[in-house]
Amino acid sequence: METFKNKYRIASARAPWWDYGSNAAYFITICTHGRVHFFGEIASDQMILSEMGVHAQSCWYEIPNHFPFVQLGAFVVMPNHIHGIIIIDKPGVDSRSVLNQESVETQNFASLPQRTSRQFQTPSLNKFGPQSQNLASIVRGYKIGVTKNSKIINPDFKWQSRYHDHIIRDDAEYQRINDYIENNPANWNDDKFFTQESS
Repeated sequence: METFKNKYRIASARAPWWDYGSNAAYFITICTHGRVHFFGEIASDQMILSEMGVHAQSCWYEIPNHFPFVQLGAFVVMPNHIHGIIIIDKPGVDSRSVLNQESVETQNFASLPQRTSRQFQTPSLNKFGPQSQNLASIVRGYKIGVTKNSKIINPDFKWQSRYHDHIIRDDAEYQRINDYIENNPANWNDDKFFTQESS
């Protein structure tokens, strides 16, 4: 484990070759702290939202109001996490491309759709670009919005500190992830984030 100022820190698991402010589609997963079932329950393969689950859902659909360059793909609130596709689509930026590299699963998972037949381009690696216009700022804003509303209902509400992102690389992967998200409630018992609700 790396150290900084003689303190242990977890190294970033994000893809170092990718600018997370670039136009692309990103598959996002955010878990509640301790995977506590704050957002509701699954019954008959359907997600039944709690009041906090309703807030988690409504905050998601408000993202484009705060980040006008964002489009939203499939989304689902699960008992202890959310899955969604965030599409960054900044006008005048042509960086929707598939990198000629292996897909990298990161602790923040993100993905690129091959949407056009244009010549592939390598996106800018400007790590110090506008920090209010990248994936991390979008996720941070979403988490803050949900937390603000949820703590009124239950002061113990917390998100896991990190999130998962995956850069969607092409249309086939986009469709596979879209289907996974839409079918997540029906497959809850087999989900990697499945936990029994504590009584």
